[in-house]
Amino acid sequence: MTRRSTFTDQSVTYGAIGATLAPDLLRYPPAGYRPAEDTVRLGSGVERFERAAESLMTWGIQRGSGFEVTEVSAGTGAQYPGIVYGADGSPLTEQPAPRTEERFGADGTPYITAGMTATLERKRRFGSETTPVLVVYVVDEPDRIGFAYGTTAVGPENGEESFILERRDDDTVWLTIRSILATSGIGAGARRKRRRELTKLELRALHPAGGV
Repeated sequence: MTRRSTFTDQSVTYGAIGATLAPDLLRYPPAGYRPAEDTVRLGSGVERFERAAESLMTWGIQRGSGFEVTEVSAGTGAQYPGIVYGADGSPLTEQPAPRTEERFGADGTPYITAGMTATLERKRRFGSETTPVLVVYVVDEPDRIGFAYGTTAVGPENGEESFILERRDDDTVWLTIRSILATSGIGAGARRKRRRELTKLELRALHPAGGV
């Protein structure tokens, strides 16, 4: 059964919470935001999926792409089930309840859950950039798992980014990263260039050749 939990009890810096779930995101992004979607194959098989899933849900992509993840907090835990859609883009007739049981990685690290907050810090040539984020939804299905977070304070980026891992019918394992990020203002071009470079690192973070 599909399970998704959504958290909106804290403020983010954008209005379109959950926009990275929209099937038509690339065609109709929220006004003022630039959409992006990238997918990479990580291998095949249940073992590859499970290993990648554990890393993904314990901040493996963020750490693997050069971020230090600090100030992690579970938040208030106030959640409600959002609308879950089928493969054809229409809402499911039977909407599931959110998952409530806790899960942990092999080293005891709690899995990312809706409502969790954290600060992402990345070293740069001159100083560092910090981005406080809120996990706005979690996807937890037998062959599909992931999450999205949104920015909660003014910083180098403004918007939402999702990381979804899936094992398809042919047993192959894929990672898809989607985002909506503000592009206006001074230095927008440079920020977009840095974002593309960062996305490439994120896509490699779970790959067997360079990640888990």
